[in-house]
Amino acid sequence: MDRQRLEEIQAALQRERLDGWLFYDFRGSDSLAYRILRLDLAELSTRRWYYFIPATGEPTGMVSTVEPHRLNALPGRKLSFLSWQEHQQRLKETLAACKRIAMQYSPGNAIPYISRVDAGTIELIRELGIEIVSSADLVQQFEAVWTSDQWESHLRAARWVRETLDEAFAYIRSRTGKPGDRGTEALSEYEVQQFILQQFAAQELTTFHPPIVAVNAHSANPHYGPTKERSALIQPGDFVLIDLWAKEPKPEGVYADITWTGFLGAEVPTRYQKIFSIVSRARDSAIAFVQKRVKEGQPVYGYEVDNVARGVIAEAGYGQFFLHRTGHSIGEEVHGNGANMDGLETRDERKVLAHTCFSIEPGIYLPGEFGVRSEVNVYVSETEAMVTEEPRQTEVVPILR
Repeated sequence: MDRQRLEEIQAALQRERLDGWLFYDFRGSDSLAYRILRLDLAELSTRRWYYFIPATGEPTGMVSTVEPHRLNALPGRKLSFLSWQEHQQRLKETLAACKRIAMQYSPGNAIPYISRVDAGTIELIRELGIEIVSSADLVQQFEAVWTSDQWESHLRAARWVRETLDEAFAYIRSRTGKPGDRGTEALSEYEVQQFILQQFAAQELTTFHPPIVAVNAHSANPHYGPTKERSALIQPGDFVLIDLWAKEPKPEGVYADITWTGFLGAEVPTRYQKIFSIVSRARDSAIAFVQKRVKEGQPVYGYEVDNVARGVIAEAGYGQFFLHRTGHSIGEEVHGNGANMDGLETRDERKVLAHTCFSIEPGIYLPGEFGVRSEVNVYVSETEAMVTEEPRQTEVVPILR
């Protein structure tokens, strides 16, 4: 972490009227600390360490005498401790002037992405008479806000991911053909998944986990994933859901993440198109809500976006089949650490910040039948909210047309 980064963090602390931000880690327990402080998570760390950034003045690092090199890359003074008594004394010295600090803590574990500090450490700090507030908004500023280079990286990834999706549908068409065609052969979900990964490799994209290719009842499981040992065949008359995500394999590369659905036939049956129409209406209502708020200069909160999409699906009579939040933050991790569009799994009351990105992906999942999800990515600037994979899906793709 350089001085500029330190100054940016301290300016944010002053705006939030906090005395400081205390980072704590034990054996990689807080990956956010490593990312925000720009430390190497792969470096061996077997003892706990702390790094305190005050709103003004020099930071203080606290390290075990067993690992005195820890935090050498960070500015400020460094204190060491060996015994548990020294550990507690050093904490008391470091935080002596503080009344209110931020840590990676979320009251009631409301936002699990932020809850990285164990309860015992929270108790230890509170025993010093210090109020601990959640660092959720600070994390968002330094983890979820994109640079202009990241925005450009996302646009490239979004274009390539969309091209790969089209190629996947074409691959299914070429391998299955129309009913009665000669030369067609059996094709599995797993084979399509592997085809997508091959296309990613050819485009020099990377992904942390293989994409979802789900046929018929498998698509009713939001996080189904085929494997070589467990994979259904894709045949004419089948409904197919494909969810794929990838990014450029470079420092600070960010993801693009989309979901489309198709039908292996020339005409899509009414029952599939009916559910898709409800889902797409929920998606578009959520997008319009965000765009209107941003254009008017009004704040957008994650739970509100979820409420809009969920309301459309509930009104259509399928509320009980919408099994997950409306969207997630997108960054260097496909499920990023900014505001999620969530009023179901959590009530995410974080404000959506300018220059952040998130998915909008409502779904209806009918057990034993099929599931429809339609996912786009939305990037927010100071003045507008943009869907980055236009044109968005408007109907179930008739793959064999």
